[in-house]
Amino acid sequence: MNHKILILSLATAAGIAVCSCGQHDSEVSSPDGKITFECGNKDGGLFYSVSDGGRQIVAPSRLGFVLEGNDTVADFEILDRVRSTGDVTWETSWGESREVRDNYNGMTVEMRQLGGKEMLVNLEVRVYDDGFGYRYVFPSQGDSLVIMEELTEFALAGPAEAWAMNNHDVYYEDYYKRKPIAALDTVHTPVTVEFGGDKYLAIHEANLTDYPKMQLIGVDSVTMKARLVPWSTGVAAYVTTPFATPWRTMIIGDTPGELVTSYMMLNLNEPCAVADASWCKPMKYIGVWWEMHLGNGTWYYGPNHGANTAHVKEYIDFAAEHGIPGVLVEGWNVGWEGDWPANQHFDFTKPYPDFDIKEITDYAREKGVTLVGHHETAAWTTNYENQLDSAFAFYTDHGVNNVKTGYVNLLMDGKEDHSSQYGVRHYRKVIEAAARHNVNIDNHEPVMPTGLQRTWPNLMTQEGVRGQEHNAWDTDGGNPPEHTVLMPFTRGLAGPMDYTFGTFNFDNPVYPGTRVRTTLAKELALYVVIYSPMQMASDTPANYAAQPAAFQFIKDVPVDWETTIVPDAVIGDYVVTVRQDRNSPDWYLGAITDEQPRELDVKLDFLEPGAEYTAQIYADAPDADWESNPTAYTVSEQTVKSTDTLPLKLAAGGGTAIRFVKK
Repeated sequence: MNHKILILSLATAAGIAVCSCGQHDSEVSSPDGKITFECGNKDGGLFYSVSDGGRQIVAPSRLGFVLEGNDTVADFEILDRVRSTGDVTWETSWGESREVRDNYNGMTVEMRQLGGKEMLVNLEVRVYDDGFGYRYVFPSQGDSLVIMEELTEFALAGPAEAWAMNNHDVYYEDYYKRKPIAALDTVHTPVTVEFGGDKYLAIHEANLTDYPKMQLIGVDSVTMKARLVPWSTGVAAYVTTPFATPWRTMIIGDTPGELVTSYMMLNLNEPCAVADASWCKPMKYIGVWWEMHLGNGTWYYGPNHGANTAHVKEYIDFAAEHGIPGVLVEGWNVGWEGDWPANQHFDFTKPYPDFDIKEITDYAREKGVTLVGHHETAAWTTNYENQLDSAFAFYTDHGVNNVKTGYVNLLMDGKEDHSSQYGVRHYRKVIEAAARHNVNIDNHEPVMPTGLQRTWPNLMTQEGVRGQEHNAWDTDGGNPPEHTVLMPFTRGLAGPMDYTFGTFNFDNPVYPGTRVRTTLAKELALYVVIYSPMQMASDTPANYAAQPAAFQFIKDVPVDWETTIVPDAVIGDYVVTVRQDRNSPDWYLGAITDEQPRELDVKLDFLEPGAEYTAQIYADAPDADWESNPTAYTVSEQTVKSTDTLPLKLAAGGGTAIRFVKK
């Protein structure tokens, strides 16, 4: 193939100032004036740089594409620069904050190729008080493009280290490691950077639609270059104009917590496309799930089959007794037998003989409980797409409107990457088909989230994280204590994640040496620290019944929030998160640490001034330790107000969970 380069930008040496670039220089600043995005025309190309408070954060960085069969482009002329502003506040269907302010200054740089086809290309930029986003826009030109590669770069203004995950795990179920930029050998975004000792950056993308996932490659000590996950043909993307790429984004914060409470990515997605999203309701659920990971049941039909009618009713009884709205059931349908990842014949409307879905759903309805359905596809997407409408209709006919999907196979249909344009297209088909049937989706083995839940609020949550299941059987023994302390500032920045914590029994005799590496109090605190509108209580009813005092917090903690604050955190060491319930004046606090015990003082100035609250405190016992004594915890109460400072003592691998009830 003859791959020619369409140059939209020429990177200059990091030391060359943007102001030297000539008459077509353009800049746009954030509403508060601190962050400035500059782009300039030089030698027929375009590049950008970014400063914060006059300090350069992003040095001149390259933009562009490699196209198939296109003439080499040596010149682009800037036709116009169109300014824009936006300042609206919108209400989320659900989320970490009820209201989100979309306040930005924007600029669209309109360009035309000189020579060749005289192709039109625009660079659309929006700058917020907490970062920026830009995307390439191809106006309607009556033709199609075959994109082989993006030349997009993020060249920082100085050497830095980043937390990132290597791309060899297509499910995003690996650890985040801190490395120098130059050592990033093709990593997934988000990539989180500590810059200059006092700035925190998060590079990701927003509104990933009909385009491949962006990864990053470390080029040198300061530069990261985009890589697009290709089709099996080697092509990155097939597009037809008019077309806009996803937004390339960078959050800029002074503290780690400011990364978590940025909603810029949501703002860069389209408004809600569901006319009435009242059925997109957050929920907690338990499920016939953890016991199978422990080897106490099977997904496939047989003498130890987990998804049998009598057993599911036991879970429904427990959920009804404790006010848990949902019960997940995996392994209910034909297709799990044999080497099922190679099985292209899952049937999503045919239950196993011992699973009477009508009897079960009728029973659940009488108890005020709903089933959380399950569609494991083994990534045979064509088989699934052929059944989408009938599969969702089958569930909704039985009153099931929450479905967990799964794609446990390295390639889709045996050839395409989950994060390729092929995979992105498939996931969108599922979301839109589910919306037609008023079905909410919990997507496992997904493409990394990019804020689409604003447009499609039935995309409730996704996995894309090395979650609790690895603590049951992984050969490395389970997730280390620091793993969950990294999650809010890495994977968590992409969107809600179904980590499935809440385990109270820490050892697994079926897989000796593997265990949950937290304390019980930390398992509770995770419900506040790690966000999802669908939160699972992952353990079995018997293990919860054995710890009724601790289980009370899981019953109480909400899954939908009015506002979120991160008052204290050191990435990889500890994090304190506080959230206010969207449906009551109550606040909740979660504090977790890595393998080191810690003592923290938390100011309660987030509480309503002048009001008194009862603090219900679930804490590590004095002798608690994730390794030697993980289930030791205490429950206490005290009266507090907004002027108080609360001391917290976290055990090694431990945490504290607090409910603040307004008096």
